Amino acid sequence: MTSSRIGAPLDMGYRRTVIRFGRSSLPVRLRSAILAVALVITILVLGTWALGLGSYPLTPTQVIDVLLGGGEPLDRTIVFDWRMARALAAIVLGAVLGIAGALFQTVTRNPLASPDILGLSNGAFTGMLLTSVLLSASWPMMTAGAVAGGLLTAALIWAFAARGGVQGFRLIVIGIGVAAILSAVNTWMLLTIELETAMFASAWGAGSLNGVTAAPLVGAVAIAAPLTMLLIALTPRLRQLDLGDDVAQVTGARPSIVRTLALLIAVVLVSIATAVVGPVAFIALAAPQIARRLAGTPYLSLTLSGLVGATLLLVSDLVAQHVLPVTVPVGVVTVSIGGIYLVATLIQEIRRRA
Repeated sequence: MTSSRIGAPLDMGYRRTVIRFGRSSLPVRLRSAILAVALVITILVLGTWALGLGSYPLTPTQVIDVLLGGGEPLDRTIVFDWRMARALAAIVLGAVLGIAGALFQTVTRNPLASPDILGLSNGAFTGMLLTSVLLSASWPMMTAGAVAGGLLTAALIWAFAARGGVQGFRLIVIGIGVAAILSAVNTWMLLTIELETAMFASAWGAGSLNGVTAAPLVGAVAIAAPLTMLLIALTPRLRQLDLGDDVAQVTGARPSIVRTLALLIAVVLVSIATAVVGPVAFIALAAPQIARRLAGTPYLSLTLSGLVGATLLLVSDLVAQHVLPVTVPVGVVTVSIGGIYLVATLIQEIRRRA
């Protein structure tokens, strides 16, 4: 294996390291690769820490011993049966939300575009509520309802925004309006349905990892994995969109088809995450921009956005469980942080436009 430095004409002038495996080669931006490795190590450390924290604490050594197949029977029960599903859900679904946010922001070319701002999380929540009340509260049915609600909301927003040409800012403004309407509808449903269902839906609607089990998590991974594989093939076309529709068209991409596929994948990813943990805000909004600033790239990396999203949701859940005086849903922590981030981003955008 050898490596060499070359200019990267397709990477907007940024230099890459080409790693060669015999006749094969893989161009990699060194700073992005270092950041990815650092994020993976951070996730592993935080995940190990999360598996050890609780009313029955375990040291990192004990947790690692259990993960390697050893440990006491009680330690294995605590790690695998009590804490593993929650920690993995934070990592996997945080990555899913980060990737979805990167797709939305790439397509709209606006750093404020995210599923929670555009109202897609609320739409998925509405679909889940309707499904649980009218049909069944099983996870497959609620997931199908969440995906249907997310897709219908996306179609509604797109239909309103398409008049006179779709623009990023127009899409966001319409999405905020639709989100407000859906929030009111969700509140009305919670006030009219049975008390037990309303209490469950209210806790879940705040965005919570409490009670996450292996079955819905495995289902979410089974849906997200093939979509992620599809994104690998779609990524070069997304990079062409960064150059503008005219250049993308000339270089062989079909902007409308690429944009539609990216949005459909993003909506499905957001919907399955919402079906498991509820509408968690901030992660999809902030993860892509944080990843771009840390990596110093002119575009949004789906891989780095996913890793940053996983880190943010895992950290937020640790804060929600163990740092605050009272245990709160993780969505409460992400909303609090997200509000500060949103205000800072708005101020930056206003200054940039001025």
